[in-house]
Amino acid sequence: MKLHVRHVTDYRYTEPLRYALQTMWLTPQSGPGQTVNFWSLGTPEKLFEQADAFGNKVSSYTFVGQVADNVRWSLVNAAGDVETLGIAEFTDATTMPHPAFFLRATHLATPHARLAEFGRRFVAPPLAGRADLDMLLALSRGVAGVVSYQKNSTTVTTTALQAFDAGAGVCQDQAHVMVAICRSLGIPARYVSGYFYAANEPDLASHAWVDVCLDVAARRWVSIDVTHSCLIDERHVRLAMGTDYNACPPIKGVRQGGGEEAMSVDITIQPV
Repeated sequence: MKLHVRHVTDYRYTEPLRYALQTMWLTPQSGPGQTVNFWSLGTPEKLFEQADAFGNKVSSYTFVGQVADNVRWSLVNAAGDVETLGIAEFTDATTMPHPAFFLRATHLATPHARLAEFGRRFVAPPLAGRADLDMLLALSRGVAGVVSYQKNSTTVTTTALQAFDAGAGVCQDQAHVMVAICRSLGIPARYVSGYFYAANEPDLASHAWVDVCLDVAARRWVSIDVTHSCLIDERHVRLAMGTDYNACPPIKGVRQGGGEEAMSVDITIQPV
């Protein structure tokens, strides 16, 4: 499937903006599951690009203004065409962190005894570093059942255990719970940010899912959409991945001045 994606982030300020440093994980890359035919990223200042430790393409810019400039608005505009291939299983390059790295606890996806207890209902302990795909899909259905999708029920700082105990969250929380359960059971897992195309689910245009390691020795992974309890398919566009949301948010930054900030995000995805 060929998809056109447009992702606009609009910032408005009540006072003049003096300084801003923005870092963005907003550039998808070609890989086993997709081919990026065209992509552009527009920002108020010159972009500087680099790769992070996970192979993501990271862009950043710095704005320096004066009060007399009276800058009270800025815009980040990402857009492009991606051909999705619907391939869910893939092998990491040897330049990527070893799968065991993704067993480590992170703030948003920390292993916990209660999460392990829940996970053992669906998944047996991995043997020789290998996990069973059918069991992992059963676990994703279990997670979607106990953490129901409820818009605006959590924030970007909500942890996996908090969402699990609350029984509600969004795709980010469902992904964090899945990752934390896998780590609790000794299965490497990581967080993936991206886009999801569905004409009847516009709220899921900005989406999140998980990579789970099927075979540690072979560096073999599979991408699972916990919200839909399925393998990723041609509806998914992969943006970035990391240990949790904090490692690959769409945008993060710091600023001086500007007073109160109002941010709006508009994402549209259309078949080409």
